[in-house]
Amino acid sequence: MLANCVLWYTHITNIQRDANIVMLLNLDNYLSVHSTSVNLRAQRASVLANNLANSDTPNFKARDISFKESLISATKSNGSNSLSVPISSSHASHLSVANPTSNDLLYRVPTQDSLDGNTVQTDVENSVFAENSVRYETSLRFLNGKITGLLKAIKGE
Repeated sequence: MLANCVLWYTHITNIQRDANIVMLLNLDNYLSVHSTSVNLRAQRASVLANNLANSDTPNFKARDISFKESLISATKSNGSNSLSVPISSSHASHLSVANPTSNDLLYRVPTQDSLDGNTVQTDVENSVFAENSVRYETSLRFLNGKITGLLKAIKGE
């Protein structure tokens, strides 16, 4: 009888341990897009703030991050996205081309040329910065909603 109880307890303990491991692995997937989005929005805000800070610097070139491409790249590196197709060659004599990293900063094309070579347009940068701030706040709200829902599930509410 005691042997059956020990065997049963060992079996239940293994099931709980396996369930905890699965839960830990799924937690990354559960929050990944939203946490990645918040990080990318913060990086973009930093780049845009740098543009605004250098709006009077001669020959300064405005930079930006392509949020869509960066998000696809970040989620692809986590193995959760199959939207992008890697670059490959079909013949041995083709030039080898590395897949472009989308986290690279892009140059912003100005709508008007300036005399000092600066490509920062303050009104455009302010507009893009405000839009990015709203989207950052939205990403934070989505992340907060996911965490709140998870906490309610844990508490059994």
